[in-house]
Amino acid sequence: MGLSFHTPIACPILIGRQQQLEALIHLIKQTCSGQGQTVLLAGEAGIGKSRLVTEAIARLPLLQQQSEYSAVTIVKGRCFEPDHAYPYAPVLDALDTVFASHSPEALATFVGPACPELIQLYPAFSSLWPTCTPASALDAEQEKRRLFQALTHFLTRLTANKPLILIIEDIHWSDETSLEFLLYLAHRLTSHPFLLLLTYRNEEVRPELTRFLAQLDSSRLAIEVPLTRLSIADVGMMIREIFALPHPVHTDFLNMIFALTEGNPFFIEEVLKSLEMDGDVFYANGRWKRKPLNALHIPRSVQIAVQRRLDHVTPAARELLAVAAVIGQRFPFPLLQQLTRQDESKMLDLIKELIKAQLIVEESEDIFLFRHALTRQAMYKELLARERRAHHLAIAQTLARVSPDVSDAHLADLAYHFYIAREWASVLEYAPRAGVQAQQFYSLRAACEHFSHALEAAHHLAVPPPLSIYRARAQAYGMLGEFELACRDYEQTLIAARALNDRTMEWHCLYSQGVLWAGYHYPQAGNFFQQALELARAMDAPSLLGRSLNRLGNWHMNMEEPLTALRYHQAALTLFQEKNNVRRLAETWDLLGITQLISGHMQEGAQACEQATALFRQSENQPGLISCLATRGMSGASYLLYPPLFSSAQGSEFIRYGEEALIIARPIDWRIGEANALMYLGLSLGPLGEFDRALELARTGLAIAVELEHHAWIVFAHLLLGVLFLDCLALSEAQHHLEHALKVGKELGASLLLDVVAGFLASTYIEQRSLSQAATFLDPLCGTNLPMHTQMQRLIWYARAKLELACHKPAEALVIIEDTIASITSEGQEPGVSPLLWHVRAEALAALGSVEEALAMLEAALEAARTQCLRPLYWRISISYGILLRSQGRRQQATQVFAEAHRTIEELAMNISDTSLRAHFLSQARAQLPPLPTPSPRQLAKQTYGGLTARERQVATLIAQGTSNHDLASLLSLSERTVEKHIERIMLKLNFTSRTQIAVWASEKGLPD
Repeated sequence: MGLSFHTPIACPILIGRQQQLEALIHLIKQTCSGQGQTVLLAGEAGIGKSRLVTEAIARLPLLQQQSEYSAVTIVKGRCFEPDHAYPYAPVLDALDTVFASHSPEALATFVGPACPELIQLYPAFSSLWPTCTPASALDAEQEKRRLFQALTHFLTRLTANKPLILIIEDIHWSDETSLEFLLYLAHRLTSHPFLLLLTYRNEEVRPELTRFLAQLDSSRLAIEVPLTRLSIADVGMMIREIFALPHPVHTDFLNMIFALTEGNPFFIEEVLKSLEMDGDVFYANGRWKRKPLNALHIPRSVQIAVQRRLDHVTPAARELLAVAAVIGQRFPFPLLQQLTRQDESKMLDLIKELIKAQLIVEESEDIFLFRHALTRQAMYKELLARERRAHHLAIAQTLARVSPDVSDAHLADLAYHFYIAREWASVLEYAPRAGVQAQQFYSLRAACEHFSHALEAAHHLAVPPPLSIYRARAQAYGMLGEFELACRDYEQTLIAARALNDRTMEWHCLYSQGVLWAGYHYPQAGNFFQQALELARAMDAPSLLGRSLNRLGNWHMNMEEPLTALRYHQAALTLFQEKNNVRRLAETWDLLGITQLISGHMQEGAQACEQATALFRQSENQPGLISCLATRGMSGASYLLYPPLFSSAQGSEFIRYGEEALIIARPIDWRIGEANALMYLGLSLGPLGEFDRALELARTGLAIAVELEHHAWIVFAHLLLGVLFLDCLALSEAQHHLEHALKVGKELGASLLLDVVAGFLASTYIEQRSLSQAATFLDPLCGTNLPMHTQMQRLIWYARAKLELACHKPAEALVIIEDTIASITSEGQEPGVSPLLWHVRAEALAALGSVEEALAMLEAALEAARTQCLRPLYWRISISYGILLRSQGRRQQATQVFAEAHRTIEELAMNISDTSLRAHFLSQARAQLPPLPTPSPRQLAKQTYGGLTARERQVATLIAQGTSNHDLASLLSLSERTVEKHIERIMLKLNFTSRTQIAVWASEKGLPD
């Protein structure tokens, strides 16, 4: 469904300006406390200066509650473009506001002896004092000074009863006399509750404004708050808020809007309005669809703005700019000179003219660029189609002539300009090479575009296109998650390859389709892998055979047949070792590592991943490196490979692998790889209790997976969210996500994923005390003699053991756990301490009366959980240990264990920023603890005030009073660094991000002085 034609295109909330808003509010609070000051808001046109002022003014009611003043007077004036020729224009506009908002009686009390001078400027003052006559004439300079004094007297008198905020917008258009007055006023308002708030465009600074700003700066009279363009993440949030989208904006659409608007909020709203009204974009099936970039209309408001600037340049400069617009957003001086055939001196004059008109900027000695992408787009649209084609052809021919060998730097430009010029033979020559180059740099969208242009050229030339172009485009579509487009290209290539008896191309299509389908339907992926394997054997092609063995081995691993998988991978390893094929050896070691880890062979898996990482780096295979690093990151602790079976005090080392995978994935536009890195990193952070970060990663990964409609990563994302909510004791949310993961997982058909989801979902039912539901769910799984070959199968048996314990069948639970541990040992794994399994084992032993053995086991489990930094598991084991200690009369020791559990729970809660989720976690976790001893007054005060110590409460109180860090240090006899540390700890404990939040909290809590 599309949006209504009348849908307003305006962002309902302020995006990306929190820091500036807090700064402005802080300055307003200082003004309300009697500290007069001048503030400058600077930024380009449309950056949001007025919106920021409006948002700050909207917060005044809250500030008034915290101030001794009952209200604030707001006076607004504005400059307009012609005003630079009209003295006092913004001042007169402000006086109109004053007269409109005050009664004559009130104004009469403020005018006083200044009336004669004010009447000369603003005759309406005579209505307040009918008997008053204009002042006698003086020379111009004296007259001006007398008027400045009168205006200042009047405005400062307005602050007698309540603070005054005088807002003058767009002073870049102000006349010089008004600027002189504002400077005079700025010098004299500091002792009054008076805020002078001035806005201006920093790209349109006239000489008189430059002097004004310099004088403010030299006298240190003003605080400047600069506004910069929004980040791409902020632009995405802005689009979501405008259209109330349930999921993040599709990357392709977001990149297009960001490229056009460069993060300017006004341009974003105008472009969206224009695109939606003209039908250039539309919302369908949960995604934004759009026309090609060059076919999009430019908003009329932008065209008018560009035209206004063009009115001030000569025809020759305008013609030069038109040619530059065809070259692109960034254009080289030498190329532009060759195309326009101007001598260098004339060219430089024209370039300076365009820079002065704020149309282009200098990037380097030889490179210039348009100040705004929309400026370039508007100029481009002004050209007739025939003109554009002629310019594109001239550019392409000039580039080819200058670089006959066609260096890599010009391939993409040549392919693009020849395509727009419709020179099809040249397009077919350059576009495939440009596409391959783009793939090598992981510019996948650009690669798809170049390959599509090459295929279009072949169609126009009536020649059969090389099959390699279809296959290359299919690969790029696959990496982008464009499943249907990739399938279509692969199928078309496969049909053609079989018709031509091109068996190598046929194998590539079968193999690649298997890889593609693995994210959507696992049985179908297996069919393609099997066909590719049979074909490779028939061809007697060792390299292709090895790759088929690897992929089919990985398929068997995901179907939970690890022994078969290992045989395939070992056979592939032998083939590639004989050929010393570094790239394929890296892939093989990577898949071997995954198989070993999932089988529970943690040491062997980690070693295989280490070898793969080194080889991927050597072969500069970034996608392979991303996948391998993400897997390696789970070698320490992971929900997916729970429990880790060896001690790992170097947890941060494993997290760094996952972080590196994410760092590499994001710039190369490989969204599936980014989802992989996000999810695996989240799976590693969750068991460590890093809930906030893990939840953020899971939600971002889910958004990408939904955007790409990638079933495997949708399952992973819901699985991760489910397990995180399970650890946060939000059981209904956990159940929701895990049941959704199970539903999509069944459609995917990968046994491995189904089993891990089933294990955690069964544990969720047990935590909810839905034992019959858990039994109904587990009976079919465990009743079919489910083996214990993989970590995922062991998770199901672990859930079964928990169910037996909950049903008061400790003997049955103990048998299951012993068998699970035995299965790990039989696989050749050292029988180390697994905190998860040993916890259940100890509880079963305790229920059977083997208390001493259970205590020893819980002590070992606690130590392992502590060493491995598994904090969510640590507090649970601590409670079991404390209860058992207390049952044996060891109350003092039990109290210490309970206190440690309580501290761990409190620490974990600090990693949950969602206030309702944190409160729920705390209440549920504390409910599992026996009552703690009555706290001392000091401990009670600490609990009452969010865990803040007495010193931290003292710091918070002083912050609420507006005390700076320097003054805090002096008052408390501390170093400023120590004060900063106190503030950092306060923010951490209260989950705040600014001093303003601390101040509000301290006031609400009524902290004593």
